[in-house]
Amino acid sequence: MKWLQSFNLEDLSQVSIGAFALAVPISFSEEAWQLGQTLPALNLSLLFLLSLAFLSFYTYQSVFQHNIRHRVGVFLFRILIAYLIATLVVILVLSSLDKFPLWSDPLLALKRTIIVAMPASMGAIIVDGLDKE
Repeated sequence: MKWLQSFNLEDLSQVSIGAFALAVPISFSEEAWQLGQTLPALNLSLLFLLSLAFLSFYTYQSVFQHNIRHRVGVFLFRILIAYLIATLVVILVLSSLDKFPLWSDPLLALKRTIIVAMPASMGAIIVDGLDKE
């Protein structure tokens, strides 16, 4: 559980603020809303995988500085928690704009979340990595 102890309230605030900084302008964009309606599932899957790939690459290079030998669990946890928190921030922002139709069209809500979560997760991990190691 060492990986869980490495994530504290400061990290949570940094990830949340970083995600919020990029989620807000994109969530206000009608283009993002439209993409959620038109983008095929294959493209959304690719967008999701690209998000995780770039999060992993940035985390490996900047946060862990090529040194994950004995900290693979912490490394994976950072990536997953950054994406999860960014996703929650995106859901909150889209919900506040009434653009997260979870009950009437859950697939559209998921698509919009994936679209906006890509840049939001990058903002999250970049801000989180500014003062690391």
